[in-house]
Amino acid sequence: MDKIRATTIVAVWNGNGGAIAGDGQVTFGETTIIKHGAKKVRRLRDGSVLAGFAGSSADAFSLFEKFEEQLEAYRGNLARAAVELAKEWRTDRVLRRLEALLVVMDRSGLLVVSGNGDVIEPDDGVVAIGSGGPYAMAAAKALVKHTNLSPADIAREALLIASQICIYTNDRVTVETLGP
Repeated sequence: MDKIRATTIVAVWNGNGGAIAGDGQVTFGETTIIKHGAKKVRRLRDGSVLAGFAGSSADAFSLFEKFEEQLEAYRGNLARAAVELAKEWRTDRVLRRLEALLVVMDRSGLLVVSGNGDVIEPDDGVVAIGSGGPYAMAAAKALVKHTNLSPADIAREALLIASQICIYTNDRVTVETLGP
């Protein structure tokens, strides 16, 4: 059975804030686009946390819920909530079947969370996930190094570049920002 998939997320964090951007394409199987304007980036915890997903859409919504529960349990501590989500995701019989990745950010940092138990903080404040992730990450890293663009502009431009290369990424970009 074909799966509905959501694709590319890129995040840029500069030490006191940043941005997460997602494209809008949802693909059914390998050949059919069924939605162009999906929102894959969300504000959580009264807007103080940003989260974006790549992978199976229904799985990602379940993970957003679980992550919000962990944020509440650990009073907004991003790192602790991410670790607890990764542990639960890896060990729970139902959750461990979920196919998605999360990128989460607050003013303290940027993390990637996976169902394998991974919680990864990028070295340079740039991360991208999903099928267009490698293209978006390369573009974002170059823009960070060679321009003075804001994190939001870098994330947007990186996704637009990825959309020109990856058939699973489109140019209908949603950007959420934190900080100045």
